[in-house]
Amino acid sequence: MTEAIPFIDLGAQRKRIASVLDVAIDRVLDSGAYINGPDVATFEVKLAAFCGARFAISCGNGTDALQLALMAKGIGPGDAVLVPDFTFTATAEAVALVGATPVFIDVQPADFNINAGSLEGGVQVAKAKALKPRAVIAVDLFGLSADYDELNAFCDANGLFLIADAAQSFGATFRGRKVGTLAPLTTTSFFPAKPLGCYGDGGALLTDDAELAAVLKSLRGHGQGTDKYDNVRIGMNSRLDTLQAAILSCKLDIFADEIGKRQAVAARYTEALGNRVVTPTVPSDSISVWAQYTLRIPGGRRDEVAAKLKAVSVPTAVYYRTPLHRQSAYRHFPGEGGFTVSQQLSEEVLSLPMHSYLDHGVQDRIVDALVRAL
Repeated sequence: MTEAIPFIDLGAQRKRIASVLDVAIDRVLDSGAYINGPDVATFEVKLAAFCGARFAISCGNGTDALQLALMAKGIGPGDAVLVPDFTFTATAEAVALVGATPVFIDVQPADFNINAGSLEGGVQVAKAKALKPRAVIAVDLFGLSADYDELNAFCDANGLFLIADAAQSFGATFRGRKVGTLAPLTTTSFFPAKPLGCYGDGGALLTDDAELAAVLKSLRGHGQGTDKYDNVRIGMNSRLDTLQAAILSCKLDIFADEIGKRQAVAARYTEALGNRVVTPTVPSDSISVWAQYTLRIPGGRRDEVAAKLKAVSVPTAVYYRTPLHRQSAYRHFPGEGGFTVSQQLSEEVLSLPMHSYLDHGVQDRIVDALVRAL
């Protein structure tokens, strides 16, 4: 029987850092400081330093990070937040959870990120619905930063707050600047499958704004003030536990090296497949962290190709099969335009195994199987 290929090989990474990881985990277990232990603050300092942000505020998961961002800006009922249509549910879910209204914006075919040229239309749609446009959430899909120069200019001109959803892109760079410093507030996720992932759930927010950071720290801890029994605002319970912080610190130490290895894997895929399918492109002034290596297979053949690959134990994934505006929970929310690109992408995208430990032999097997399937 053909040996199955892991879509993401967390085991290989675990073997690389096993000795330091075991020491870190044992230290936390021995300390008994399982909540808000010293490893949490240590990790936050390291995370901020890695990307150059002044403040890193850890939390329970990436979705909480988005909700905390909106809560910190007082966004709620009667407000509109512009979000991409082609993304994971959490981006729009956080908006709905605070009582605001997501307004869906189509994405760009080249990089799958939000189409800044459609934001003005989204603002007008919101106003036509008697909603107050308050913010834009830009998602760096599949590991590639959106164009934050363009997005910041639009938001500044229209009085909107820009949030970077970097759940898939932490570690990426845009025009020499690292994700985490490109927008007034950045959120990220440490879900295990992310480029920087823990062994459970986790998330963080990054900002240079000291006042905003203080509000976020309060909100993640039930809205506490001077101590946990002095609650000055309505908050939530969203903590990164100490074990996960210790694990993430170990992983962060090798993260830059892993990003380099991801570049090599992506380059081999593109060289082998560039003349056979639509491969992803990265602008010369950007570095993707390749959360996914996502092809486009036109002509209605995507599912057929995926089935052929599965038959020879090569895993694939579809991110995302249904745009948000067509999902049952979100069909009643407004949007700008006809979502032509989002709909087409949902019918064509196919992601291949991608991680820092994908050796040449296994990658060649994936490529050969795909070529045969095509």
